[in-house]
Amino acid sequence: MSETVATEHLDVVIVGAGLSGIGAAYRLQTECRGKTYAVLEARAAMGGTWDLFRYPGIRSDSDMFTLGYPFKPWREAKSIADGPSIRRYINETAEEFGIDRHIRYQTKVLAADWSSETARWTLTLEERDAAGAVSRRELTCGFLYACAGYYNYDHGYTPEFPGLASFSGQVVHPQFWPEDLDYAGKRVVVIGSGATAVTLVPSMAGQAELVTMLQRTPTWISAVPGRDKYADRIRELLPPELAHRVIRTKNILFSIGFYQYCRRRPAAARKLLTALTTRILKDEKAVAEHFTPTYNPWDQRLCAVPDADFFRAIKKGKAEVVTDHIDSFVPEGIRLKSGRILQADIVVTATGLQMLPFGGITPRVDGAPVTLSDQFIWQGAMLTGLPNFAVCVGYTNASWTLRADLSSRLVCRVINHMDRRGYAAVVPKPDGKLNQQPLLDLAAGYIQRSIADFPHQGDRHPWKVRQNYLLDSATTLRTDLNKTLAATPKSAVREPVLALR
Repeated sequence: MSETVATEHLDVVIVGAGLSGIGAAYRLQTECRGKTYAVLEARAAMGGTWDLFRYPGIRSDSDMFTLGYPFKPWREAKSIADGPSIRRYINETAEEFGIDRHIRYQTKVLAADWSSETARWTLTLEERDAAGAVSRRELTCGFLYACAGYYNYDHGYTPEFPGLASFSGQVVHPQFWPEDLDYAGKRVVVIGSGATAVTLVPSMAGQAELVTMLQRTPTWISAVPGRDKYADRIRELLPPELAHRVIRTKNILFSIGFYQYCRRRPAAARKLLTALTTRILKDEKAVAEHFTPTYNPWDQRLCAVPDADFFRAIKKGKAEVVTDHIDSFVPEGIRLKSGRILQADIVVTATGLQMLPFGGITPRVDGAPVTLSDQFIWQGAMLTGLPNFAVCVGYTNASWTLRADLSSRLVCRVINHMDRRGYAAVVPKPDGKLNQQPLLDLAAGYIQRSIADFPHQGDRHPWKVRQNYLLDSATTLRTDLNKTLAATPKSAVREPVLALR
């Protein structure tokens, strides 16, 4: 005989226990008091990106005063922090505010089905216990908030390399770094020129015989201080919370100002960045060949190197940069189009990531799958066609958390709006035709490969995803929710029946 029990129901489900998910949980429990919620994490630990990536030297490419939470002051010395420090910060935040008690690890969302009849999401979950046994169950919620970012955690991106099978050495992808990899005294070639590559090179150069960064084309790289001396002074003079706000404001203004400078005066920005690099390397020819891209600064994300460690490794002769194309792998390394052979014991394919919309969730509404690429994003958070659903997408030109925190506060405002008005469901609807634009407007290869699978932004506010925190912080939480959100009153939906198990 089957036992009749109620399927577990929560007011809100947050998907992902990384930097965004923990921040979202804090906002939910402080701004929507009394709401029941859970944070579902597919992996065995919190931290998201900062727990997944364990390659040498992994660090933030944004300062921690803006990448960190506005409600949790960053207290460590380094402004550009390493991965373990960021993981520790996320864990401390979760423990301090009791968020850790709401996290369910090794719980992956396989499917999300919305019912207009009951105004609920039904989530199909795959759970893995401590012994590795896998089971499935269902969970319902009133609001679903995807905070899993847009990276594919299970697969990185590696191009097809001719002759790879003939290589006698070891090939490693940074996303799946072997804990026991020994590169001491060995020749290492790092393929790529993005943030991962420029982090790996100086980190491995201290032990390896030689680290070669092989790039097809240059990337804009800028040296930044590892410690912020102005922040240190401010922290000496002011209480922690006030100091954090002052430093955060200072850094936000600087990052926005520099981004706008690069976009509005690209020729001047190119001249500035090349001059700074030339001052460090003292080699105009090398800078022209290896560090002067054809694209303008901030057409792709700028790579920051703290204390010029990348350039210092080159000056010491422990690292080099080669700009060329791969002809094929050979047993002893990589043969280039120029004919040169790069000797290698280890090849690291820092060739990029694969993007995956919102943790791979394919939502369905009343039994019909919703094609995400047909939808528009409202206020950078909620999607057309998906009631009571939001996603967390950070900035591409500034710290991810700046937008993530705004999105979480907006979600809380929407939930409170629904309660005050007696709404069971809301969904954004444009008041006219929108012209489609890519959600992320960057020329980076990893974005261009997959961006067609993502929702679009529109050509006007509030459907345009602006890359300006000052504008967003002034308008996002003041938007007229009645104007754009179509609502379903609670009186129009029925109470769900008990489920049989």
